[in-house]
Amino acid sequence: MAVTASTPISLVRGTYERFEERIGPVRERLGRPLTLAEKILIAHLDDPDAEFARGRTYNDLRPDRVAMQDATAQMALLQFMTAGLDEVEVPTTVHCDHLIQAKENGRIDLLAAREGNSEVYDFLESVSARYGIGFWKPGSGIIHQVVLEQYAFPGGMLIGTDSTPPTPVGSA
Repeated sequence: MAVTASTPISLVRGTYERFEERIGPVRERLGRPLTLAEKILIAHLDDPDAEFARGRTYNDLRPDRVAMQDATAQMALLQFMTAGLDEVEVPTTVHCDHLIQAKENGRIDLLAAREGNSEVYDFLESVSARYGIGFWKPGSGIIHQVVLEQYAFPGGMLIGTDSTPPTPVGSA
């Protein structure tokens, strides 16, 4: 999988192409219109014929993208490494923004973060390179804004690891 700094248009087209074929039968089965959230979830079901009942059933989903920040990506990537896979299945990125502490000013704080967290950053960068994961080094932007500007698209499903409340980005 090629690592790019944006969502490939083929991924967006694929998501939109499967929307009606996946949600049409469910809309008929339920006999009612679907909310936007329901449409997005149904379009990303692993098994589009799966039965589901709100609050009672569990279903596997196939997200379009994964985004992780540096503080929680460490454990997620350690777990991924044990899965025995050669590369990620969907476009995935690591964003190094959470280990930067705002104390003095941007330049000094970034230098302090690079010095104090170099081992973490080196680990994340090497694992990212090994498994085909995009790597946004310290100082390249805040994960929420980068995802909004580079990866989000209406109707898409992005999951990720983060330590703060989510920012609405146009994807569910």
